[in-house]
Amino acid sequence: MLNTFSSAFVVALLAAALATGMPGQVRAQGKASPVEVDTVREEALTQTAPVTARFVAVQLGPVATRISERIADISVRAGDRVNKGDVLARLSDNRLQAQRQLRAAELKKSDAQRTRAAANLAKAQQMLSRTEQLRGSNAFRMNALEDAQRDLEAAAASLAETEAETERVRAELSLTEISLADAAIRAPYSGVILTRHVVAGDYVQAGDPIVTLMNDTDLEIEADVPAQRLAGLREGIPVNAVLQNGQRLSVAMRAIIPEENPRTRSRAVRFTANLPADFVQIAENQSVTIHIPIGIVRQVVSVHKDALLLDGRTPRVYVVRDGKVEMRTVTIGESLGNRFEVTAGLEIGDVTVIKGNERLRPGEPVAVQVKG
Repeated sequence: MLNTFSSAFVVALLAAALATGMPGQVRAQGKASPVEVDTVREEALTQTAPVTARFVAVQLGPVATRISERIADISVRAGDRVNKGDVLARLSDNRLQAQRQLRAAELKKSDAQRTRAAANLAKAQQMLSRTEQLRGSNAFRMNALEDAQRDLEAAAASLAETEAETERVRAELSLTEISLADAAIRAPYSGVILTRHVVAGDYVQAGDPIVTLMNDTDLEIEADVPAQRLAGLREGIPVNAVLQNGQRLSVAMRAIIPEENPRTRSRAVRFTANLPADFVQIAENQSVTIHIPIGIVRQVVSVHKDALLLDGRTPRVYVVRDGKVEMRTVTIGESLGNRFEVTAGLEIGDVTVIKGNERLRPGEPVAVQVKG
């Protein structure tokens, strides 16, 4: 019995050893492993120097009242998001409503006076016409003609005066209506409330801030770039930027502010950034690193970073040929975002495995999966 058990145990050990020693053959005879691939390509590379920058809002500042009045209600708090035209606060408008009624009544009175002055002018014109018709008759009197002419001049002046008064009252009514509209303080642009400066019941003077508002979707990046690094920047040319959490984005220089800091010998440079919708929320003064070009642009062969197998030895990649993979040892150079420069081991057009390469063995068949 002991000999039989020992023989069976030896056979089992031998079978396990054979299975362990031939993983590639077993895989080769099985189903092809699904993988995702990327093509080695040529692209431009330039040396860069990192510069710490910050996000700045294009629209940021206090929203002030245009009239002096008591705060009746304020409907927003710090952190609230508002759209352009939304009411942020309302001022008491009882006085303004009464002023509008008063101005409307004055305008009605002025219109009546203008109508009467126009009628008097028409009457004076009629009287002058009748007097002139008597010229040449025994009933004609020169003094009567002169009196009619003076009456006409006075009526015309009176009409002009009432018309001017009507325009004055109408302008005052318009100003009152503007003030009444200003009693509702509205957001001049969409954004986020940073600070609320008043509460209901406060009395504010014209120009006092009600809230501080920031447009957090229209942001630029400002970097203090050393003067000797400015030569590598060109307006509209994209450069790479990296957030603190590792997210990358492409930005373009908009302007170099023509003022140099005498202590640091640097100039402020503004970059525009089109942030995608799925980007993390960006804040005013948030740090970001800009990679400023400092060298001549050159063409290099690049490979996707996920194709590299880095296990403490020389970097390796799997290249797909005729439905199977072969291992290549590569030499990498500079970083290009999510790619690396390859100085040896790959050629343009080589197809490398970027997903599913951790468990592959040389010669193993693969099935290339199309990215969804």
